[in-house]
Amino acid sequence: MNSFDQPLPISGSLCNTFDSVRLWKTLSEDGVPSSFHVALVELPPSPILLLIDLNCNHSRILLTQVNPKLFSLPLRWLLISTDTYTTDLTVYKLNIMVDSDLVLAQRTSTNNYSLTKLYKLEPNLEMVQERLGYWDAKDGLTITSKRSRPNLNKITLKTSLVMTENDSLLHLTDQRERHVDTASKVSYALVVHLGEILNVTLKYSVQNTWGYKNEKSDWNGMIGELHRGEAVIGGSVSFLRSDRVPIVDYVGMTIPTKSMFVFRQPKLSYTANVYALPFNWTVWLSLLLLVLGIVITLSVALKWSCTKQKLKTAVWFDVTLLAFGAVCQQGSSFTPSNASGRIVTISMFVSLMFLYTAYSANIVALLQSSSNNIRSLNDLLNSRLSVGVDDTVFNRFYFPNAIEPVSKALYRQKVAPPGQTPRYFPIRDGVEKIRKGHFAFHMETGVGYQFVLQTFKEYEKCGLTEISFLHVPDPCLVIQKNTPYKKLIQIGLRKIHESGLQMRAVSLMYTKKPICTNKASNFVSVGIIDCYLAHAILLIGVIISLSIFSFEVILWRQRKMINNDAH
Repeated sequence: MNSFDQPLPISGSLCNTFDSVRLWKTLSEDGVPSSFHVALVELPPSPILLLIDLNCNHSRILLTQVNPKLFSLPLRWLLISTDTYTTDLTVYKLNIMVDSDLVLAQRTSTNNYSLTKLYKLEPNLEMVQERLGYWDAKDGLTITSKRSRPNLNKITLKTSLVMTENDSLLHLTDQRERHVDTASKVSYALVVHLGEILNVTLKYSVQNTWGYKNEKSDWNGMIGELHRGEAVIGGSVSFLRSDRVPIVDYVGMTIPTKSMFVFRQPKLSYTANVYALPFNWTVWLSLLLLVLGIVITLSVALKWSCTKQKLKTAVWFDVTLLAFGAVCQQGSSFTPSNASGRIVTISMFVSLMFLYTAYSANIVALLQSSSNNIRSLNDLLNSRLSVGVDDTVFNRFYFPNAIEPVSKALYRQKVAPPGQTPRYFPIRDGVEKIRKGHFAFHMETGVGYQFVLQTFKEYEKCGLTEISFLHVPDPCLVIQKNTPYKKLIQIGLRKIHESGLQMRAVSLMYTKKPICTNKASNFVSVGIIDCYLAHAILLIGVIISLSIFSFEVILWRQRKMINNDAH
């Protein structure tokens, strides 16, 4: 009757007003809030102890008209029968289930009552009578039984499993084909332990989908069986969805698994121009000023030398070409003849050689570096990586029904582009595409990493990156809505978690993310994409040179025609 040392309010129905007033006065003196009526018409919804005198005629009518759900907690019932050793059979016909707290106080002598807890394991079974203790006028209340949980005595609880492959039923516990229906196999192992803890017999049915609404707003799959009352326990964990909350109860997170986009970070040259990265912008500015200063100094020196020797030459063009050749560590057909010009030229080549050495060393390091620019769904959407999805039932449901703008755009542009076949792959093929690079694959990580360990070389495990798409909590075990076994199932799952059985079942079926142990052993070969800028500069140079050559040819022919006309 007490919760956290606070007396539970009492509301009751007694046979006459005199008894009601006398009991109310006694309880009030002890600080217990109470209210009594000759006929209790309406039951309060809040936690309260309902005291019913079975010797009143209206009490039998009340009990037969009560909704069976009201016998469940948080309402508590105390039925008092003053007839010695006889009780109206109406009480034993009530559907008082295991989630109830109903006690029958039966008079055994003038000042003595026996206390018995009543409940049924199933609606059609006989009433279980569990002796709690007794009360007498001299010693008060004496509790003889401290049993906190009823014995379900091997009753049958229907359980619905989700298996997308029929062969999974042959490998529920032998750890073969671990990548198929992994979450369901782990759930099955935990549900078996749950059945042993509850002392029940589990009767299984198998569905090929978790359960979604169809066009008629009916539910299919495992959720449909729970909603229709055809099953009590959902034997496969399910993601928490707002449309499922009204029809099923989520009772515990049993499988800490995640579905993510997994990919190898591409080389830095795939996402950035590595030829611009070796130097800070201040170094590039200093280099530009250095070359410009050398060009000006060398031009002045050559101009003075040509003036002194009374020579005519295109100083600015030659000096600029010489400086450009020095920057690229190339020679030039033009060489200054005076001492000052040669000193400036030597100084230019030496200083630019050191810059060239530092630049080349940085380029070599950058070509072996991985990019770290793809960190979110938006980055993945705007990257040049191809995208694929594990071919599972829930992926084929969640991706087309994505709500967030970035998620929708990712599906429409990369997973299922218009006019193309949606890119769903078996998990083995998807992991192989990850290994080859430039590919992001959405998969259940605990399952996919099993193939990563089997097929990836040691250095290929480095740089594996995860990006979440679903943004949902860990999948939970679901049960029938408002089932009387809910509290017992929750207690059983808590015991499974505290005993380590849950961790063991998960570790047997799921693989953790591989650790990169030898990144230095990676040998990176240079591809076309790594030197595309060099090819682009070469192509631009060829185009410019051909354009100038064509212009010179046209100009030469025009002059030749003019000279012919003049003669």
